[in-house]
Amino acid sequence: MTEELLIAGCIDNNPLAQRELYNRYSPKMLAVCYRFAHSREDAEDMLQEGFIKIFSQIHTFQFKGAFEGWIRRIVVHTCINVLKRNKKFNDALDIDHAMEAQSRDNIPSILQAKQVVECIRVLPTGYRTVLNLYAIEGFSHKEIGEMLDIGESTSRSQYTRAKAMLEQMLVKRNILDKPTLQPDAIIAFS
Repeated sequence: MTEELLIAGCIDNNPLAQRELYNRYSPKMLAVCYRFAHSREDAEDMLQEGFIKIFSQIHTFQFKGAFEGWIRRIVVHTCINVLKRNKKFNDALDIDHAMEAQSRDNIPSILQAKQVVECIRVLPTGYRTVLNLYAIEGFSHKEIGEMLDIGESTSRSQYTRAKAMLEQMLVKRNILDKPTLQPDAIIAFS
């Protein structure tokens, strides 16, 4: 079924078209939700809520730009709204507590990429959210601030802290080498 027919079928509330749309896009969108969620169950809840919005808003798609991009934007905004509604965005952890939580989780993994994803999931919700929105989804700090009802400088600060915390976790797991000072940098401090 072509994308146009799929969209038309969903606008007409055709269950077969809706199932096809869900089957076609849900795996990628679950991965998006998983980056924002604390658990797989939370990610699945976000995905379900996102698809409810997609089906109720599909008539507004204007065939300008990629349909998958339109779906992704709705799913990302749904994730943000769920976090805000549950007030999970404002949860804060210090670095030591996050490291303890991460080491207790200790999910076995063969691939470093999976370990990186797990480290990102351990970040405090605010840090993880800003990191995902800025580094992965490509939003500006101004846009992030507007979405999360925080200042642009708060978004920048949380992104910087998220990167530092993530780097510490990756060094601890031996995924990333410890940063070392270059001889020239030592001389500069003398």
